[in-house]
Amino acid sequence: MTRAAMKGCRTLAAACLVLGVVAGPAFSQGRPAPAGLSEGVAAVINDEVISTFDLAQRMRLLIATSGVQPTEQNLPQFQREALSGLVDERLQIQELRRVEKEQKIEIVPTDAEVDEQLTEMARENNANLQQFTNALAAQGIGIATLREQVRAQTGWQRWVRGRYGSRLRVGDDQVKAEMERISAAATRPQYQIAEVFIDAARVGGMEVAVNGATQLVAQIQQGAPFPAVARQFSASPTAATGGDVGWITAGEMPSEVDAALEQMRPGQLSQPIAVRDGVYIVYMRDRRAGASTQTVSLKQAAIALPQTAPEADVRAAAGRLGELRSRISGCEAVETEANRVQGVVAGDLGEAELKDLSPAFRSAVEGLSTGQTSEPIRTNVGLHILTVCGRGSGGAGDVSREQVEGRIYGQQLSMIARRYMRDLRTAATIETR
Repeated sequence: MTRAAMKGCRTLAAACLVLGVVAGPAFSQGRPAPAGLSEGVAAVINDEVISTFDLAQRMRLLIATSGVQPTEQNLPQFQREALSGLVDERLQIQELRRVEKEQKIEIVPTDAEVDEQLTEMARENNANLQQFTNALAAQGIGIATLREQVRAQTGWQRWVRGRYGSRLRVGDDQVKAEMERISAAATRPQYQIAEVFIDAARVGGMEVAVNGATQLVAQIQQGAPFPAVARQFSASPTAATGGDVGWITAGEMPSEVDAALEQMRPGQLSQPIAVRDGVYIVYMRDRRAGASTQTVSLKQAAIALPQTAPEADVRAAAGRLGELRSRISGCEAVETEANRVQGVVAGDLGEAELKDLSPAFRSAVEGLSTGQTSEPIRTNVGLHILTVCGRGSGGAGDVSREQVEGRIYGQQLSMIARRYMRDLRTAATIETR
């Protein structure tokens, strides 16, 4: 599956199968599980057993859906993530069964509903359900492990949204405050990023988190799709959307991450960034200047002249560009009219921040309106005239009230779900072996 295809998959953690993953000897079909994972008890959750077979199956599924190649170094990381996921899912299903019995309602998805989800996953992998099942089996993964993951995730999302979603109210004061914050932040640099966050407390300490993040960075650089890695390894709520954070403003992330973002370029992947409670990996999709930054779109027509050209040649070139300038009535006419003058080359310079232009170009266009053309400008390489095709300011456009309200609603629901899971873990009897 291509990286682009991965981006289009649904947000369930196992929605996409990275076909063709080489799982290594320990995970080849028919081979025994890694040392320490022979059939037995891996954990007991409120008297319900998670077997080492369950754990090995989930590790295989993590490998197939993350695109990360297993090595002796990262197998412990796969094991931690697989066990944490299984524990959470068992707690979720236990809670849903309790609610069903207490309230006489049905929440846990039926087999038919799970099959619908699996069929959709298969379609997104350009396969039917049988082909999808066979692709999993070829990597030593039984469809049952994916089925139970889908059942738990779908049922939990259904219950949390049903129980709390209708009760959430986003107040006018909240929306107003957020819109004011966005407006105030619009003058600062903005970044479109995706993230993976490794929670140090969850994985066993900061050293483990840094080592795990370092291994993930290496795997992403070798081709593991960032969205798949985020879905499987990130402890942030954005894991559900492949780590996609969207546009943020400088100051919204921890200071250590902000410092890294200042130095990054679009398309660049960060090294592990340690913060107080864990480690970030950040991928910068794009960046833009603040809204106070003035931008200008330009086209130019130019005649090449070396710095040592005789003054007579300079005057002659200036005369030809001056005549051309009189015939240019807007950006659309620049190339057409320039092609009629021998020795003149025209082109689109695109959009640039006004402050980034050379002093001579900036001085020439500062006072021009859209559609106007400058007087000839002398540089070290020739004579130029510039036509202003558009003006604007950096930063994002207006954000609607509905967008802000939806963002706040999603944040609040995510916070409730995390607290709910924290309370379930605290109240449960969890024994790992």
